[in-house]
Amino acid sequence: MAKNSIEMNTTKSFHGPSILSAARAAKRERTFELSLPALVTGINAIGRDFEEDTQVLSISAQEASFHLSSRLLIGTKLTLSLEIPKTLILENQLRLFLTGTVTYVRAESGQDNSQFICIRLDKNYKLQPFRPNLF
Repeated sequence: MAKNSIEMNTTKSFHGPSILSAARAAKRERTFELSLPALVTGINAIGRDFEEDTQVLSISAQEASFHLSSRLLIGTKLTLSLEIPKTLILENQLRLFLTGTVTYVRAESGQDNSQFICIRLDKNYKLQPFRPNLF
């Protein structure tokens, strides 16, 4: 009977949630560190609409980061419009519209008083042909 209880404990330890958690942690999303021109629109910390040109610093399937001069609050909904350049594979330039919620704000030291912003991207997006007058 003691043998059965040892086997049961061993089985429990090998199939416990810690092993599953480790496997999930190994699956990380791919983040691209790049510099793409973007237009960010939303409502700033004092409740006014704003529109600001910036450069996306990094982007993944779930998050994007960039600098803004506009003051924002965590939880703010933003729209991000990105120019996707023409490449050997992509015949025409495109514009990608993403929405997301601010999850992180950090004041940057420097003369421009910018903030480092991270947003959690929504699953919906819109891809359109590039029209230069949108920026």
